[in-house]
Amino acid sequence: MKKNRLYLIFIFSIFIILFTCAALFDRCGSAAVGTDTDKREEAIGETAKEATTAAAGGRLIRPQELDYLGAFRLPEGFGEASWQWGGTAAAYYPEGDPEGPDDGYPGSIFATGHEWEQQVSEISIPVPVISESKDVNDLNTAATLQDFRDIRGDLFGYLEIPRVGLEYLPKQGEQITGKLYYCWGQHMQEGDSGPSHGWFELNLSDPKRQGPWKIGGQIKYVTNDYIFAIDERWASINTPGKLLATGRFRDGGQGAQGPSLIAYGPWNEGNPPSPNSSLSNIPLLLYSSVYDDMEGFYSMENYHHSDEWSGGAWITSGEKTAVIFAGIKGLGNCWYGFYDGTIWPEEPPYPEEGPGERGWWSDDFTAQIIFYDPSDLARVARGEMEPYEPQPYAVLDIDGILYNILEHELRHLGAVSFDRESGIIYLFEFRGDYENEEPLVHAWKIK
Repeated sequence: MKKNRLYLIFIFSIFIILFTCAALFDRCGSAAVGTDTDKREEAIGETAKEATTAAAGGRLIRPQELDYLGAFRLPEGFGEASWQWGGTAAAYYPEGDPEGPDDGYPGSIFATGHEWEQQVSEISIPVPVISESKDVNDLNTAATLQDFRDIRGDLFGYLEIPRVGLEYLPKQGEQITGKLYYCWGQHMQEGDSGPSHGWFELNLSDPKRQGPWKIGGQIKYVTNDYIFAIDERWASINTPGKLLATGRFRDGGQGAQGPSLIAYGPWNEGNPPSPNSSLSNIPLLLYSSVYDDMEGFYSMENYHHSDEWSGGAWITSGEKTAVIFAGIKGLGNCWYGFYDGTIWPEEPPYPEEGPGERGWWSDDFTAQIIFYDPSDLARVARGEMEPYEPQPYAVLDIDGILYNILEHELRHLGAVSFDRESGIIYLFEFRGDYENEEPLVHAWKIK
């Protein structure tokens, strides 16, 4: 019996020793694996890290990080081939004005003139000036690099209250030159999903216009008023091959109750695609319209039917990023009718005239830049969030820097363009040059 007990103790001791050794070996092995993992993580290239940060949206740009630089005037002119009532579409061109001064404002801007014709001209970028008294005569004036040219011609026929967007991208896919991308539409386009987008060359005297093409499956009320470039790092992960974002806000909620944004890349579908082609696209921001089922009624926070978002840009500075829209925001009560509060009747008889322009009005309006988080748009692109879910994370009121805010004015702002290399935003103030009925161009630099 005693021998048996000693034997069992011996066996048990051996078992404990073996178990302890195994545990120690396992701990050592785990430590070795952890070390290898650390080494692999350290071996990740900076490019991959930057791409990962860009996909997540990077660090958000805050309103206080936009440093206001001032404004400049446009060349004086008169008539339909002039800047009067213009500035509703604009594109920054980094290679423009190569002989210009080294003053910190390189490149040029292509933009549309008088909104009856919306011809395109190229201008230089002078040094913006802050005028404390808001006297336009204190400001520098841009120079004309290319005179106005009628790019649209007979395309789309007559457009009543036209809408237009412009953006520049260097050559893509099989292209051999960079292009200016356009879209055109008009105020009334109920249910229209026809062709609206295209591209043309930078030589305005010989633009070789291509298109138009459809944004497949989308109505024009959400596609044809602004175009801007998507950050390439973000697009490489979330919308591969689609580097352009197009959209529109149509007052009254007939397109979407907030700004819309849809990614596309026409060079992927031909060089150029055939006329009337339907381009593949990815909606990134798309709220409900008033025609949608009320159970699925989604809008931008604090939405008014009288809002007007006239332009936007995908802005970046290092790892900082944001998607911005500029326009006017309705405040207080909102109604359809006239500025004095007269509501348009739902049934006849309809008044023959009223005080001022008939449309959507609010008690008050303020000019704003609103900021969206690109990481929210990334979630939409990946199917993890619905396109009606993203909301602005910040707002910048800019009434204080504008020159010509008129009472009962339905439009304050025009187009937005962005110099990504210098981190400068250019925003057109509609009729800001009150002496000439022309826009002013305001500039901000990302700190």
